[in-house]
Amino acid sequence: MAKKRKSNKGFWLFVGPSLFALTIVVIIPFLIGIYYTFTNWNGANPNYDFVGFSNYSNLFKDTQFIYSFKITIVYTIASVISINLIGFGLAYFVTRNLKTKNFLRTGFFMPNLIGGLILGFIWQFLFNSVFASLGAKLGSDFLSISLLQERNTAILAMLIVSAWQYAGYIMVIYVAALENVPTDLIEASHIDGANGLQAFKHITLPMVAPSITVCLFLTLANSFKLFDLNFSLTPLKTTEMLSLNIYKEAFVSNSMGVGQAKAIIFFIFVTAISLTQVYFTKKKEVEM
Repeated sequence: MAKKRKSNKGFWLFVGPSLFALTIVVIIPFLIGIYYTFTNWNGANPNYDFVGFSNYSNLFKDTQFIYSFKITIVYTIASVISINLIGFGLAYFVTRNLKTKNFLRTGFFMPNLIGGLILGFIWQFLFNSVFASLGAKLGSDFLSISLLQERNTAILAMLIVSAWQYAGYIMVIYVAALENVPTDLIEASHIDGANGLQAFKHITLPMVAPSITVCLFLTLANSFKLFDLNFSLTPLKTTEMLSLNIYKEAFVSNSMGVGQAKAIIFFIFVTAISLTQVYFTKKKEVEM
């Protein structure tokens, strides 16, 4: 009994501070935010009115919010696919018998260490000045026109930069999974007559399936929540994704109640999509 009490004290000694910080910084502000969705609070004036569900009902009349929702979904689908394919491809490449594989791993991971805001401003300079000047000298119409000038090309630019930044991080997870695939199984499959593609499909892919679940979850959540790169790279109204739209509603237009309502809808949507993705990919792991 005394040992059990001592164990409980040790448990709360380690968990308590983190749980306290989580409650103060995340849970309580989240609950307060839900309350403000039912008010017309502007973020500064202590006097506000209770407006019920009008903030939520008005969201479906907000054309910019609906538009931002749509392009966020389109961007997320493209981003999840591209980042995971590039990350897995890089991982497969740097797990081969290369003398420079450690150097390559470091180089591919380095962009992830650069902050999103700084990265956005750097690539904005590259797209608007460096590539344009290079295109003018080479006589290339494609390079001489900045990708950030039009909506579709600006979204493509965001995809390029986000993949360049985040693929290296995803690569590290895939590298850990690929290096844990037993080489004995691969060699045995080749002895039995399987070619490289068959060994990859029936041995490598099922064994890295848990890492695929993790990487899909990370890229899905991060792509939906993209803010800093959108803010610094593409300030166009036509490329305003949902996180930036919520920020402008709450802190630029000073409509904190409406901004909170948008954030809650966004939270519910991302949670539902993420849990659905984890459920189906976990189910696929079992089938594989």
